[in-house]
Amino acid sequence: MMGTTEIVLTDVARGIHRADGNIDLPAVSGLPSGLRVDGRTLRGGRSEGVQVVELALGSLRVAVIPTRGMAIWKAWRDGIEFGWQSPVAGPVHPAFVPLAEPSGFGWLDGFDELLCRCGLESNGAPEWDERGRLRWPLHGRIGNAPAHRVVVALDLAPASVAVTGTVDEARLFGAKLRLNSTTRIRADRPVIEVTDRVENRSGEPATIELLYHVNLGAPVATAGARVHLPVRELAPRDARAATRFGEWAQVGAAEAGRPEEVFFAELQGDAAGRTHALIAAADEALGASLRWPLAQLPRFTLWKNPQLAADGCVTGLEPATNHPNARSFEERAGRLVTLAPGAAREFTLELELHTDGAAVAQARAAIAAIQAQAAPRFHPQPVAHLSPEGGAR
Repeated sequence: MMGTTEIVLTDVARGIHRADGNIDLPAVSGLPSGLRVDGRTLRGGRSEGVQVVELALGSLRVAVIPTRGMAIWKAWRDGIEFGWQSPVAGPVHPAFVPLAEPSGFGWLDGFDELLCRCGLESNGAPEWDERGRLRWPLHGRIGNAPAHRVVVALDLAPASVAVTGTVDEARLFGAKLRLNSTTRIRADRPVIEVTDRVENRSGEPATIELLYHVNLGAPVATAGARVHLPVRELAPRDARAATRFGEWAQVGAAEAGRPEEVFFAELQGDAAGRTHALIAAADEALGASLRWPLAQLPRFTLWKNPQLAADGCVTGLEPATNHPNARSFEERAGRLVTLAPGAAREFTLELELHTDGAAVAQARAAIAAIQAQAAPRFHPQPVAHLSPEGGAR
């Protein structure tokens, strides 16, 4: 096999949808051992009709959900599962997620992925118009939009397997945005590579927001785990988080009824302009890292939901184009991305799964090296340029 071999799993325009089960791979020499691609459509409950594509290569296995905006449902390395236990029994088909619910929080009915996208027109808190009608639901619509074309690609040099999905967020008399998303794993490194291209298909300019909601629970983010960031500036989102500011980097013991805590940050980058975030388990034998170019995703949110496991105990690492405030606030702050007609913007993210102490220590050292370039600025109270509550006092 020379170059790239593609296998079309779904193409709505051509009436193609591959049958469930193991995908037959090309009968050529050189395919790495352990390479596997499975495609299936879930049946029953609120998962009815959800398409899942599972890739396996080397020490990694990853389950991608084309039906939910190409989210990564769960991932495994060396048999260890990375993700979290949501009280939502998913993956949930978007048909059962009431995004237009008047509360603005219907998005939460489908939230249970390791990595999901928030956007594309908006990615933050819900917002209503002057007549009280919901204008922007929590975290936007792209995470509940099904891909209409799904393709698996195989490469030999270096050995890798990827799934690419095309997802539209478009309407008449509104934005016409397209997400082309690729999730790739390689035989030579324990990293999940995500490459997204967001295109404005309209004849008019468009503004977008994009946030990657990366969520971890047990066995990584349990009591005693710690978040490591090369901080340039960090502040609590609101007064609630300010009461726990001294513990911002810690994952504490789960408590019934304890409210979520959110911290907004801007991070430092290395000489190449890339930054790095890590969450390390209490014993530092397990962890997960994110790496990305700051020029693409210059804002960062740390989200902690320190409730009991039954209520969704989870810690979120969230690189983004903006902070997930109401869209109008972010627009006034100048943090929306503008796309000219026909223009596109690319976003890349690497998620590395650590299953040994040496890898965790290496990630910590890399972050410490970036942090050593400049002292962090910490604000124990919300600040006006990062969140609305910062201007309320």
